[in-house]
Amino acid sequence: MGWLSGRAAIVVMAVLLGGAAASLISTSALSVLFGGAIGAACAAAADAARGLRVLRWLNHPSDRDAPRDAGLWGEIAYFAERALRTHERIAQQEQWRLAQFLAAMEASPNGFLLLGANDRIEWCNAVAAEHFGLDPQRDRDQRVTNLVRAPAFVHYLQQGRWEESVTFPEPRGRGTLSVLVRSYGDDQKLVLSQDITAREQAEAMRRDFVANVSHEIRTPLTVLAGFIETLANLPLSEVERRRVLLLMGQQAARMQTLVADLLTLATLEGSPRPPADRWIAIGRLLAQAEVDAAALSAGRHTLQFERDDAVQVAGNENELASAIGNLVNNAVRYTPDGGRITVAWQVRPDGAGELSVTDTGIGIEREHHARLTERFYRVDSSRSRDTGGTGLGLSIAKHVAQRHGGELEIRSEPGKGSVFRIVLPATRVRYLEPAPDPRKLAADAA
Repeated sequence: MGWLSGRAAIVVMAVLLGGAAASLISTSALSVLFGGAIGAACAAAADAARGLRVLRWLNHPSDRDAPRDAGLWGEIAYFAERALRTHERIAQQEQWRLAQFLAAMEASPNGFLLLGANDRIEWCNAVAAEHFGLDPQRDRDQRVTNLVRAPAFVHYLQQGRWEESVTFPEPRGRGTLSVLVRSYGDDQKLVLSQDITAREQAEAMRRDFVANVSHEIRTPLTVLAGFIETLANLPLSEVERRRVLLLMGQQAARMQTLVADLLTLATLEGSPRPPADRWIAIGRLLAQAEVDAAALSAGRHTLQFERDDAVQVAGNENELASAIGNLVNNAVRYTPDGGRITVAWQVRPDGAGELSVTDTGIGIEREHHARLTERFYRVDSSRSRDTGGTGLGLSIAKHVAQRHGGELEIRSEPGKGSVFRIVLPATRVRYLEPAPDPRKLAADAA
């Protein structure tokens, strides 16, 4: 009540001062009362002016500080300003938290879509906009089912049973989405979306891989089982028995080759990249490939190997030998008798190294080129099995080239043969400097 007694004291003082001033002019009681009334009116006017300043400030509190008056209005302005500043500070903190939360949702690799009443879009992050083909600003407050018309999504959203996610093609047809809905607040929904295209592709590759491996192993096992039954139940001559054992050995060798190639692929995919400071002579790699090719060809082809013994490449020797061997062996298998196979090494103008395997074989149609390096992919499966191939050689060569920072290039035309190139970056290729002549060194020293 201090503010009330203070205001009363000010009014009393104003009345007394007004009456005293009036008594100087006239000593009548009416003049004294009139002067006191004028003093009270002045005090009231001054108080009203202070109150008006406070009211004006309350209408626009953010423009300037509160009036610094004494008395009631000063206290009102002070407490009002303190409450207002506290509220502004809390509001700023909440806005900052909201901005941080929305920024975190924007940074998420998954899509976030907030729906209000009647499934109207309230907000979405950039990933959700990309998934559903939305514009975050233009499509705000629009019904999501008017914009995303995938039947599976519309049915899932409207049925109200969201324990499990729903999967459907992306509206723009570029992949597969997995969507999960959760309700919150007052008839609001959170729609979570995730691009599972890569996962679906990996799962499809896994299924294909298991099916292909099972098929590749089943065939020789069936043959072996038949031969074993033949040996057990039929009386065979020595010549027939040897022939059966030879065929059984071929099927066993085929399975061993398949398992070895699978292990090679597993090693390539699970091991660190080859070192860039371990140098191997390209001539040694090609010499080994030439020996293997000559044994496989058995004189049926013309083999030409163009080596450069002054060049070294950096990497894993076993991996590079495997890649070169697969390319050369494929050329031998798919080139008819009397054909020519050329293996050459050269350094490109940009310093990159190129190992090419050229054959005069049957060639491959262009529509198959993109899939040639897929595991177990065969242009002609019957011919591949007849030649002893596993369908993994080009996949191994591609993996090796990529692990060494390079690539596998393919050029082939039906009836004109094929060219397979392993290209390695310039950083993995170097020339050997010739050894200095000791006589020259001695002459220079003298």
